[in-house]
Amino acid sequence: MTTSTRGAARTPAVLVLEDGRIFRGRAYGAVGETFGEAVFSTGMTGYQETLTDPSYDRQIVVATAPQIGNTGWNDEDDESGRIWVSGYVVRDPARVPSSWRAKRSLDEELVAQNVVGISGIDTRALTRHLRERGSMRAGIFSGEAIAPEPELVGRVQAQPHMKGASLYEEVATKEAYVVPAVGEKKFTVAAIDLGIKGMTPQRMAERGIEVHVLPATATAEDVYAVEPDGVFFSNGPGDPATADGPVALMTAVLERKTPLFGICFGNQILGRALGFGTYKLKYGHRGINQPVQDRTTGKVEVTAHNHGFAVDAPLDKVSETKFGRAEVSHVCLNDDVVEGLQLLDQPAFSVQYHPEAAAGPHDAAYLFDRFTSLMSTVREGQRA
Repeated sequence: MTTSTRGAARTPAVLVLEDGRIFRGRAYGAVGETFGEAVFSTGMTGYQETLTDPSYDRQIVVATAPQIGNTGWNDEDDESGRIWVSGYVVRDPARVPSSWRAKRSLDEELVAQNVVGISGIDTRALTRHLRERGSMRAGIFSGEAIAPEPELVGRVQAQPHMKGASLYEEVATKEAYVVPAVGEKKFTVAAIDLGIKGMTPQRMAERGIEVHVLPATATAEDVYAVEPDGVFFSNGPGDPATADGPVALMTAVLERKTPLFGICFGNQILGRALGFGTYKLKYGHRGINQPVQDRTTGKVEVTAHNHGFAVDAPLDKVSETKFGRAEVSHVCLNDDVVEGLQLLDQPAFSVQYHPEAAAGPHDAAYLFDRFTSLMSTVREGQRA
């Protein structure tokens, strides 16, 4: 929980890690205190999209880029209706935004949304610490919230772990809504919101898909009430081991052999539905410069990531599941983490990263075309 007052650049602040490491700097954004899992993101651009990505719920994000805030804050690039990170850590905040699109500074937006941050610390040393010891619980304290170090460490250690955290329902929409197709409507998709980014249904709409975004608590009856040509499971925060409801829903979709596409959290849900396990990565993949190989084509893509958990599936063989044969379709070239799954006997696939790429590269945009091709193939088969 965050409490705050309006900040000032000279207000002292401290970042406290659960292992006792402490970094001292200055308040950035709101002044007060906040808690979360400390993670680092390697993106050189796109901080506005990162901060408003619901997948970052309950995380304190460390920006590895040395200067943050140059482009300020605009009203077009938000990926949701609010900032979701619980705290923000930067080294050198820009004094003045210099983009013609900026409406205000990043610091002003953090204050307006009550997000406690810290600046002026050695983010390179912090990133190395997290790489060596893993992502961990942390707290940012500034102004009157600063207390003796042992007390602050104890308060951080009393916070819940990310492993075992069920967060997707708290970030998902509570009411269904529709994103209309751009131009001629070709397909209808039911999209399960587990923390969906705004650009995702937009990418589908650009391909003639009418997207019905449904709450995370949607049932199979809710899904099929919209008469979908396909079903989509979105990104989202937390531990996929807690997502029994979405796994049951995906199982129902797979049983009906409806074309299915999942990204990020949706990839982990597909993994669980197929009988694979999931596990927490040491420090995760976060940023817009992660190399992934599409094993179906051999192509290497630069991709946008935000995940701290992964699917435990074999890389070296085709697996037999209750829904037919399944294989790992994509793999991270940095560490061989599973980055995609596909069924070989029915139309379902998923990737662990973000093909909508807001912000980030567009190497993986073809995956939305692959989804439309699956729906088209199934439709043609039904007509035959």
